[in-house]
Amino acid sequence: MADIKRVGVIGAGTMGNGIAQVFAQSGFQVQLVDAVEPALGRARATIEKSLGKFVEKGKLKAEDRDAALGRLTTGTSVEALADVDFVVEAIVEDVEAKRTLFRHLDALTRPDVILSSNTSSISITLLGAATGRRTRCSGCTS
Repeated sequence: MADIKRVGVIGAGTMGNGIAQVFAQSGFQVQLVDAVEPALGRARATIEKSLGKFVEKGKLKAEDRDAALGRLTTGTSVEALADVDFVVEAIVEDVEAKRTLFRHLDALTRPDVILSSNTSSISITLLGAATGRRTRCSGCTS
């Protein structure tokens, strides 16, 4: 597998925007996708506010905040993730919605791309079974 440089995050809610922020702060190019544009605006505002607080507290330099924000792009089309190196799904906690998304991502992304889920209760094995890359699916459950 190639080095991970571009990360796709699907779902701009609380978990998704937090995941996107961490990746952007860590130097990755991040494409944050959500089905509705207003969610993306809220997510970007939340990330900007969070990074701003880090700057105010002296935990982050202003130029690092600006660089992180510069690495974050948003959009409403999952198709924008066709060339990412890693995907994190953080959509609604519905098994069929997640399985449908994993099937779509399996067809859309390169075979070496890891598909991951931020699920609280759904089996990663079940999600991976919707793809042809069961060994390249991961997740964290809480």
